[in-house]
Amino acid sequence: MLELPVLRWGKPYESLEKADVIHFETGEVLAKVHQANGGMLKMDMRHAQRARNILRDFSIDQLIEMTKKAADLYLTGTLPLGNGTQSPADFCKMQSATTGLPEHMCAANMKKNHFVLTHMREVLEALTRGLPLEILTKGYGMESRGVMLSYQANSPVLGMVLPSNSPGVHTLWMPVIPLQIGLVLKPGPQEPWTPYRMVEAFTQAGVPREAFCMYPGGPDVGAAVIENCPRTMIFGGTATVERYHGNPRVQAHGPGFSKILLGDDEVENWEKYVDLMADSIALNSGRGCINCSAIWTPKYGREIADAIAKKIGPIEPKSATDPEAKIAPFTVPGVADAINAQIDDGIKSSGGVVTEATEKYRNGPRLVKKERCDFMRPTVLHSTSYEPAIAKAEYMFPFAVVVDCPQDEMLKNIGQTLVCSAITKNPKWSQELLDATHIDRLNIGEVKTIQLNWLQPHEGNIIDFLYRNRAFQNSPPPPH
Repeated sequence: MLELPVLRWGKPYESLEKADVIHFETGEVLAKVHQANGGMLKMDMRHAQRARNILRDFSIDQLIEMTKKAADLYLTGTLPLGNGTQSPADFCKMQSATTGLPEHMCAANMKKNHFVLTHMREVLEALTRGLPLEILTKGYGMESRGVMLSYQANSPVLGMVLPSNSPGVHTLWMPVIPLQIGLVLKPGPQEPWTPYRMVEAFTQAGVPREAFCMYPGGPDVGAAVIENCPRTMIFGGTATVERYHGNPRVQAHGPGFSKILLGDDEVENWEKYVDLMADSIALNSGRGCINCSAIWTPKYGREIADAIAKKIGPIEPKSATDPEAKIAPFTVPGVADAINAQIDDGIKSSGGVVTEATEKYRNGPRLVKKERCDFMRPTVLHSTSYEPAIAKAEYMFPFAVVVDCPQDEMLKNIGQTLVCSAITKNPKWSQELLDATHIDRLNIGEVKTIQLNWLQPHEGNIIDFLYRNRAFQNSPPPPH
């Protein structure tokens, strides 16, 4: 039986308490993961500074080269995993078997992670806006204009409370090791595979093991990460984001509520953008915070909803091993039932304002019950108003609402938006979009919400989170 240990500054630790990682379809136990607790983590954090010190024995340039080696090991290597080994094919099978994400999507996400790792120098140059990287090591230095700058690390380590739903989130912590900051990882219960594999790839590439901690465990471990790490990234729902809003120690990532806005000047051409809208909703099984959950349009809302529904409504549940699989199941009992009921209630309580467009295009009910998992078929709704609660909902499957709204009322009512793709050529409205502080990532023109530029911050710049820019002066040496 494969067993994954706790890692305490790189040293494996075997716990008496272990949690089973289960195949979502068969119920087979795929691995046993040793469990940490909050007290263990708190004790280990006394040595957090060692992680940064040992990483500063290497230059950032050297760590970038190690990161490139780690990228290839992660993508193509057979790497140690607990008391066994794991090939790339095994990794995809395991990840798919515990998260429900189809195997071909797991492989595609591996390539995304590989791309970020191999382009780490460009990523860091972009995120630091060309700052000489040695300034982050020394704490001070001259920039190109001859101005003295000082950057101080806010923490010797970054804590990560990771989710199980989307392997793509791991790109957010990949720059941390090249920045000479250690990692304290709490893996998601259904997706320990990526953090364990990435840590092994880094260490096989030459990064000291002492830079890494891995603490699988329950909610007390996540709470301990947040309490004891001066900087932590956490993933959760709206309640999680609201709980840590304004807390400079915590960067909370939650639902994206990503949207496509059609401008008055382009709405007559809406048929041209149906594929763009459908892909933004449905690719990667609609699981990402960058997947589109709403399309706001001043005209033709019903027609747009119908056209998208015709494209994605017929998508059928398939086995996770099927290369044609396009949707992932819900592997936690009761979740799909609750979502399905929320959608039905949202439509019913709208008093006819909200209708479903996909019903006539799908071959069976929205909710598909299996023995050990449930599927939700793609769902597109149309709402003649932005006021019903369901018009601003987001779920972890291909789901979107086409909302009727005049262009001049959109920005006042769309709410917080991670990615906004505004299809317009209107300079005045483009400027209003640029000025909208509730939009994090802005695309103007024909850009899918899921189309990322890896040289730009995903959601909050990790450099600004991990470092603070401060004033610094040093006196010149005395004359001889």
